[in-house]
Parts: sequence; C-alpha cells; structure tokens
Amino acid sequence: MTDLTTTVLIVGAGPTGLTLACQLARRGVPFEIIEAAEGARPGSRGKGLQPRSLEVLEDLGIVDEILANAQTIPMTAVAPDGSSIRVGEVPASLLDRSDIPYPASVITPEWRVESALRTLLEKLGGAVRFGARLDSFLATPGDIVATVISEETSHTIRARWLVGCDGGHSVVRKASGIPFDGETRDDVRMLVADVAVEGLDRESWHMWRSADNMASLCPLPSTDLFQFQAGIEPGEEPDLSVAHLQATLDEVSGGTTARIIDAPWTSVWRANIRLAERYRVGNVFLAGDAAHIHSPAGGQGMNTGIQDATNLGWKLAAVANGTDESLLATYEDERRPVAEHVLEMSNERMAAMIRDRVMPATRDLRTIQLDIGYRDSRLARDDRGERAALRAGDRAPDATGLMTHHGTRQRLFEIMAGGTWTLLNFGDAPAPVIDGVRVIDARDTDGSLAAAYAPSERTLVLIRPDAYVAVISDAGDAHAIRAYLRDFQAGTLEGSKSAGATQPVKE
Repeated sequence: MTDLTTTVLIVGAGPTGLTLACQLARRGVPFEIIEAAEGARPGSRGKGLQPRSLEVLEDLGIVDEILANAQTIPMTAVAPDGSSIRVGEVPASLLDRSDIPYPASVITPEWRVESALRTLLEKLGGAVRFGARLDSFLATPGDIVATVISEETSHTIRARWLVGCDGGHSVVRKASGIPFDGETRDDVRMLVADVAVEGLDRESWHMWRSADNMASLCPLPSTDLFQFQAGIEPGEEPDLSVAHLQATLDEVSGGTTARIIDAPWTSVWRANIRLAERYRVGNVFLAGDAAHIHSPAGGQGMNTGIQDATNLGWKLAAVANGTDESLLATYEDERRPVAEHVLEMSNERMAAMIRDRVMPATRDLRTIQLDIGYRDSRLARDDRGERAALRAGDRAPDATGLMTHHGTRQRLFEIMAGGTWTLLNFGDAPAPVIDGVRVIDARDTDGSLAAAYAPSERTLVLIRPDAYVAVISDAGDAHAIRAYLRDFQAGTLEGSKSAGATQPVKE
C-alpha cells in the first residue's frame, strides 16, 4: 500500500461499506475501501434480508446469487410447546402482486451477502484493502487527509469525502465527535454462534424456552450449520465453549436429542440501542451500524445499512459529477428518520422477545421495509392530492408485462436496472429527451403499470437512481421535469428539509 489520492474513502467492508463501494464503482467514482480485519469476516451474524434490500440487490445484478444461497421466509418453526408455527408469515395482501417482486424476507448468512458484494466489486474494478486500519484523519473544508496503518506502516489517503461504515464502535464517528445517544443494557445479552449439530432436522427453525430463558437453532442455508441463540443470565460470565452451548441448550429445552459438535464462530450480543446525533460533519459521513445500532429482533440492521449506502452512493456520485453539494444534506434528512423508526420497531420486538422468551414470528410492512418513503423530502415534487396512493417520495412500484420496442416482455425493475434516472411516459406525446435520463414508454400488456402508478392520459413520472419517485406530473408537464432536474443540479430545489420516515404501502 502506498500513499493515495481518491474521491471517497470508505472505512469498513461489511455489507454497508461494500454496497457503497459498488454504487460508486458502477458510476465511475474513484474510491478506496479499507478494512481493519486481515480478511473476510466469518459468521452468519445478521442473517435476514428484507424485500426492499432484495430490490436493491436486484438493481446491482446479484439478487439471483443471493437467492440461490437463501431460504425464503416464511418457514416452519418448532415452537417451545412442540407445535409447528410459521415464522415470518407475509400478510396475504402483499402476496401475488405485480408491484412487489419479493414479498417475503429470506435468511442467508451475512458472510454470503458480503461475498456476493465483493465479487461484484471486483467485476467493477474495485477491491477491499484488508488489514488497513484507520488511525486518524484531518478534515478540512476541501478534503480529508487520513492516516492508515497497514502492515505496521503508516500511509496517507487523501479524499474529498470520508464515509464511516465501521460499525457500532466506529472510529470515524468517535474521531468526528458525533454523540451516539442511547443505552447499553448489560442485563440483555445473548450467545450467538454458528454450530454444527447432530440429531436435528434442517427443515425447521427450532425454538425452546424455559421459565427464565430461551434458545433457538436456525438452519443456515447453503451450509451445514445452524445459528444458535440463547439468553445469558444477568451477571453470568459468557462461556463460548461447545460444552457450555450444549449445556445451555439442554437446560432451556429440558432435554433434546440435538448435540452441538462444533462451533466455528461464536459471539456475545449485548443490547445496544443507539442513534448518532448527526450523520454528517463537513465531508465526513456515517452509514450503517456506525450511525445506528439496535436489537436484531425484526432483522433490520444489515438492511438499513445497505439502504443507507444506496441513498448516499448515488448522491455522492451526482455531486462528484457536478451537482451542487447541498444535495448531500438530504442523506441525513431522509435516512435518519428511517433509523428512528427502525429503533422504535426493534425495541418493541425485543421487549416482546424478553417477555415471551421466544423469537417474534410475525412480519408486517415495517419489518419488510417496503413502507419506507421520503414524501416530505425536498427532492419530492408532484401535482397529486394528499390522498393519492402514490406520491413523489414513495418507493417506485414494480410492474410486470411491459412490452419493449424490441418485442421482449419484461418487468419494470428489469428495465430500470443500473441506477440511473428513469422517466415513465404514459402519454401519447413523445417524452422529453434529457441527457442522463432513461425514457420508458413500453406497452403495458397486463395493466400492472397503470395499476401501480394510476396515471392520467398524460402522466410523466421521474424516478430517482435509488428507485424512489422524484416527480409525478399528471398534467404531463415536460417543463416541470426539466425544471426539476435543473434545480436538482443547481441545488435550488424547494421543500421541507426533514423527511418522513415511512409511507404506507397500499394493502
């Protein structure tokens, strides 16, 4: 490693940092991504991917690889009383809908997600610098000068922006002096381990509870391992040995035929519920666990980080290519309220888990993250009424059965893939030709596009590079689209500076 100059320095190569690197790489923005660990991290860790994250991964072109190594939820679980229950049952109103390609969450080890993202990053010409630790940095109005330690040698990386994706103990956040408000509950701890088990079927998620504890073994798809979770008594010293894991399982279950024979990865989880006071100081940004940490109940952590990186990535790329830097303020405006919402929901599910001594089995719109939207963002403009089902700032719905000019039938998301601006033209008049904007006026063969967007005979819909609706003009006003993009580029878009965390998906 030598002294380097780049546009973005990413610290941390978990799912958040890797997603950000991929978003920048495919847009041609120079970056460096460093990771203090000597290599890829083991362990299943966060094992759930929500539908909105699957849409992001489809746009990146790797969702098929992810799904090939995943188990779709809902799945059967053996409840503590021995009965069978369905974990993660999807509301019936969200099934078989053309606007939602992935109604169900999936389970896959976090290292699988990281592996797929690293492979994509390499195809895009990037690579993680493992064994490179951020030691310190100096931030000026114009750039960042970071000191990085690699192979016991100090190096300098100069960058326009620094993004801390380095987890709950973030060096970037601490060095920036950003308060990390919240609490650590030492009375709420869990053993979490990847274990090899004999005497237990892999078709179900097995759960047990005693008078004062709970335990579970969840099969990890594409491996021969289970993820083991069990509570730790207050004041008890954590013991991560195979013998203690087995003893804990035996005690909670009251006796089971399952035998833990190996534990290649073990950890202790503590209830940390914290949210960064700010997501940005000057040219320094926070994303993922560096900005927010919470209970794993509901499977939100990895997903929220992936979506932080997607939101920030296209905006950094736009500013790097000449858009006014005021755009970057919308990252915190839009994403911090989402984290507030996630912390509230995760706390509710954690309280239920402690009370009932069993993993929450239900799923709803909040947990699958399809209700996230930015209607109050300064980046949202439309001419629709308050009661309209789809407004600017909402997640752009998918649609099936679009017939392209080439005679192929595709989904809207397939046509939109690539992370660029997209303009949907529902009128007969030719759509405006705008540099950098893909125009879609494909024939809606099954009516699903019209059902999702409820257009007039002239409607124009501009969709952001992260697949949220930027502009809806039911009047078909091409000037409004051009004016929006002109104001976007110049940093003169008007609107509220604080975004709403969520908008409901129509059921």
